[in-house]
Amino acid sequence: MLGDPTRINILSALMGGQALTAGELAREAGVTPQTASSHLARLVEGALIRPRKQGRCIYYALAGHEVAEVIEAMDGLAASAGLKRTRPGPRDAAMRRARVCYDHLAGELGVAMLDGLTAAGVIAERDGALALAGAGEGFVRRFGIEPESLRASRRPLCRACLDWSERRSHLSGALGKALLDRIYALGWARRLDGGRIVAFTAPGLAAFERTFAAPDAMPRSRAVG
Repeated sequence: MLGDPTRINILSALMGGQALTAGELAREAGVTPQTASSHLARLVEGALIRPRKQGRCIYYALAGHEVAEVIEAMDGLAASAGLKRTRPGPRDAAMRRARVCYDHLAGELGVAMLDGLTAAGVIAERDGALALAGAGEGFVRRFGIEPESLRASRRPLCRACLDWSERRSHLSGALGKALLDRIYALGWARRLDGGRIVAFTAPGLAAFERTFAAPDAMPRSRAVG
């Protein structure tokens, strides 16, 4: 199911967490609408995407965060093996810096955030999985997130997601999503229209680094937009 270039391009286009129409996905995959429709039917049948009808349009989205984590891991494997089909373009530097991985922060800053939270004792590894540590609940509350709301989610609270560009883990799960949502709410960053890039303002980047930085964890400061 994931071995076909058209289907993997469709899935990659949905990695930003947005729902797209068949026509939009056909353009992203570089195929005709008829070809896209047949691939979309197979992806729906394979439970990798979900259709949702709104008015006259049918929108497609990833079936869940588990699918996004598989695609992110496959991208990392392809990058490490030198099997990426296209050379990095001008936007790739920004994508590598900070991007959305379905609904949480990825890229250099996403990895650095997990490093900082681990160094500060907010997150710890237990039995091979990530969990809130002793300082975790206090940090989460001070950042404006209610721990109770996180535990009410059906998703794991903390989860390591292999970052395709850094080839190390960033934070996913209910906490990863809540942290990115809070970063948006604070005005530190915004998602650029039409893509997955997360652009930080200069003050927002400085605040992000003060909040999450571990010694030597943060890449050199660069603000976008």
